[in-house]
Amino acid sequence: MDIQNTQSQMRKGVLEFCILSIIRQGEVYPSDIVEKMKAANLYILEGTLYPLLTRLKNAQLLTYRWVESSGGPPRKYFVMTDKGLEFYKELEYTWKELADAVHALTEPQQHSISEENPTQL
Repeated sequence: MDIQNTQSQMRKGVLEFCILSIIRQGEVYPSDIVEKMKAANLYILEGTLYPLLTRLKNAQLLTYRWVESSGGPPRKYFVMTDKGLEFYKELEYTWKELADAVHALTEPQQHSISEENPTQL
């Protein structure tokens, strides 16, 4: 079994949630998303990011505006729509449930006081 493939699949599963988390904080340029992901040790290539942003925009979860650049072509800045915010809230709830469930399964079991010392209640 290839551990790198499994790790990659785990990261892909949370990629959309992480990107939406960044955009939820305010208007953002795609290279800023790449940098924030990198700072969190989640590496993403622009070739992966742009199709995802387009899909989220087509689903009306994001919108964008063009901003003129002094040193090159105009830049596309993304922002979350109201529909995107509602979608994000659902993802956030799902993530918390999932993280709690994984934590419950992967952490050593805690013994209750009565199990540790049965004579003491």
